Amino acid sequence: MTRKGESKRKTNETDIGISLKIDGIGKYSIDTSVPFLDHMLSQIAKHGFFDMEVTATGDTKIDFHHTVEDAGIVLGEVFKSALGDKKGIRRYGYASVPLNEALANVTVDLSGRPYFVYNVNLPKEKVGDFDVELIEEFFNAFAVHCGVTLHINVLYGTNLHHIVEAIFKSFAKAMDMATSIDDRSNAIPSTKGNL
Repeated sequence: MTRKGESKRKTNETDIGISLKIDGIGKYSIDTSVPFLDHMLSQIAKHGFFDMEVTATGDTKIDFHHTVEDAGIVLGEVFKSALGDKKGIRRYGYASVPLNEALANVTVDLSGRPYFVYNVNLPKEKVGDFDVELIEEFFNAFAVHCGVTLHINVLYGTNLHHIVEAIFKSFAKAMDMATSIDDRSNAIPSTKGNL
């Protein structure tokens, strides 16, 4: 079974395409025209062992909001597609990843029920020219369009780049765990019989 998917989104504001292979080796090609987003998406691929290709253009002359949010939408759609009926998956995943002084925890349930909790106290500042408040927009869009329950908690940290990168690495590890196949069952992991 090859678990892979592809999704595209074209609006008046963005044009985004993502292809994904869940059971990959962490190979990636990413060009969103937003360098910090490229760096963060590469963390998802590398640390989740997902093979990903991402291309995106958007109205970045205005700001990065539409490109970042729509990338989250498309990534959510492509994961949902690649997971198919979710038979045999572990369903739940969690990871706690440090990056120097920062520590982030991410927990995910591939439940089919979108819900997003974001306990991250970031100032309205930038890393380079990237507004860090867009991280919340990205993950909220992902949770809604993938149909997952996603909790992101940052315990502490002072460097904004370290905090955000720890979040993305934790997310990658949690998604790797949740999407992995549990050899003990080929059933849908729910007493409802459906996710």
